[in-house]
Amino acid sequence: MKISILLPYKENYSPTYPGAVSLSVNSMSKISKYRDEITIYGSTNYKRKLSKNYRNIDLQKKIFLSQSKIYVKKFLEIQNQVKPNIIEVHNRPNYVKDLVSVNCKIVLYFHNDPITMLGSKSILERMYLLNTCSKIIFNSQWSKKQFLSRLDKFYHKSAKLEVIHQSIKKTKTNIKNKKKIITFVGKLNTAKGYDIFCKAITKILDKYKDWSAIVVGDEPRENIVVEHNRLQNLGFRNHDEVLNIFGKSSIAVACARWNEPFGRSSLEAASKGCAVIISNRGGLPETITNGIILRLLTPNQLFKSIEELIIDKKKLLFLQKNSIKNFFLKDEYSIKKIDNYRSEIVPQNKLNFIKTNIKKLKILHVTNFNERHDGRLFYNTGRRINNGFIRLNHSVLEFSDRDIVSYYRKFNDLNGSKRLNSKFLQVISNYLPDLIVFGHADLIKIETLNFVKKNYPQIKMCQWFLDRMDDEWKNNRKRFIDKINLMDVSFCTSDPYSLNFGKKNEIHFMPNPVDESFETLKNYENLNFNNDVFFAMSHGVHRGVLKKGKFDKREIFINKLIKTTPNIRFDIYGMNKIQPIWADDYRFAISQSKIGLNLSQGKTSKYYSSDRFSQLIGNGLLVMIDEKTKIHNFLNKNEVVVYKNLSDLSEKIIKYSNDNKLRSFVAKNGRNKYFKYFNSTIIADFIISKSFQINKEFFWEKK
Repeated sequence: MKISILLPYKENYSPTYPGAVSLSVNSMSKISKYRDEITIYGSTNYKRKLSKNYRNIDLQKKIFLSQSKIYVKKFLEIQNQVKPNIIEVHNRPNYVKDLVSVNCKIVLYFHNDPITMLGSKSILERMYLLNTCSKIIFNSQWSKKQFLSRLDKFYHKSAKLEVIHQSIKKTKTNIKNKKKIITFVGKLNTAKGYDIFCKAITKILDKYKDWSAIVVGDEPRENIVVEHNRLQNLGFRNHDEVLNIFGKSSIAVACARWNEPFGRSSLEAASKGCAVIISNRGGLPETITNGIILRLLTPNQLFKSIEELIIDKKKLLFLQKNSIKNFFLKDEYSIKKIDNYRSEIVPQNKLNFIKTNIKKLKILHVTNFNERHDGRLFYNTGRRINNGFIRLNHSVLEFSDRDIVSYYRKFNDLNGSKRLNSKFLQVISNYLPDLIVFGHADLIKIETLNFVKKNYPQIKMCQWFLDRMDDEWKNNRKRFIDKINLMDVSFCTSDPYSLNFGKKNEIHFMPNPVDESFETLKNYENLNFNNDVFFAMSHGVHRGVLKKGKFDKREIFINKLIKTTPNIRFDIYGMNKIQPIWADDYRFAISQSKIGLNLSQGKTSKYYSSDRFSQLIGNGLLVMIDEKTKIHNFLNKNEVVVYKNLSDLSEKIIKYSNDNKLRSFVAKNGRNKYFKYFNSTIIADFIISKSFQINKEFFWEKK
């Protein structure tokens, strides 16, 4: 993995007057597991550099041309030769637009308030960054909140946004070596609250003669003068000297007026066991674990807080000890998070299967749950799969796309599509699923899925599809393929190899599931039935009734079968002017038959069957099915009956209708086998395992 880090123009990557960004980048790069593959780019006039992996971009001043733009242009020229996997841009969101020409992942770091910076001030600019960058890293939760201000809630939980605080190399500090010293480190200006510190410290030093103060820093633009015989103003000091000063100081003050995005001096003071006093501004409270936070920022309040620590020695010692004990912002902590996102956005091993069981997931299941049909279509595959997810103890949120469209149609949104897609995004932002499962969810737009993929790349997405997709059903095929490149994996109830999809994303055969709460009958236990053979079809599940003028080729086959098979009691629905049958009426009807005929529309194809098959075999009927479906690859002759043609089917119907013992034996075996290997919990586990690349083999994959 090649990683290029771009510092802000004029950021001083030198031990002489280094910036906070330089210190952070240097310390992280040294201990990264990718340290040998990191190159840091910047532009500084100082000869000494913080590390050997730094490359200086030398610039010649040109009149009327922006030095910053020239700097980025030269960086781009280098990167087009280097061809990095990741470019990490620090604190310059306005650089991102120029960097997209490099074919790599872009990571943006914010060290300042995002809404004050060129390239991220407006909502549109920040949306652009979200859609373009693979990761956006903030140095505090406060900075992240600033970035998200006035942005739609959908963006707030995006995994692209991550807080990685600045950190420090933890070194041992002996509290016994602490002196009666109060320290202020930073720019000596009003923004940092130096004037407030000066007024408070003068009163402290006048009152407590055994205490002294040290000030480290400078500010040529402001001239705030304080004089006291026990206050040392050391001016600028290198980083190691500052840490040594904190090491012997008892109290450190960081009383910024402005909303400081993070605050490195208070971080370093806490790591060295100082009792830290900070203002409640910006990200400063995130730099310490134990300390005093000034809710009211005045010289008098600061004086009282310092005096309290001087008088109450137990409290002073408590804060010092706990600052060390509870300090967690160590370099090792931060670099682990940094290297983790690097590995995440540029996977080194695509076949890195998870070997253990997956955690409990949040699953958003988007399919037609048929609420608007008043229970007529309750026993559907979507609910079976849903039951499986729940039995695996996952959290499942149902999103019934067709129902939502039906409920939200308006004059300005006639098909309800706008409201559906908007609601879908709102649900994601509130629920934040680990996995989105789509079942025939044609109404979710491709643009919407792209939007989710860009902003929530951690969410896995998959689809299942029940309908036929051979040459006779081109529209179904198109529905399946349209979203396939946005899915991590896809599932269909036909053999995908026989459908010749070509080089598409991962596609798997998925059997129609049975469910223990749906398929509760055991017809094989009964001897007396009103009918011998049950068969049902419809002119459209959602229509629910026969359609005038509609003809199904299966009618010819069934009518011939009835004529060819005398003395057999057929119970037929969905043809010959007999209306289709649904829900509990359907369940009652199949309870009255010995045999269930599974005959799907169109030309027979490998493994394809409507979900009628699982309903019939799951309720203990003896199922008969065309041998061209190759179902005998999974179920043998003692578990299901396959037929070659109409006459063969007729003979087998007569044979098994008249032999209750044989019929019962095969039907029982079929039901038991199907429930063992094809139940809804196993199918749900199959969907999850393939979506998350869990190395697990299922019964039907062995065939």
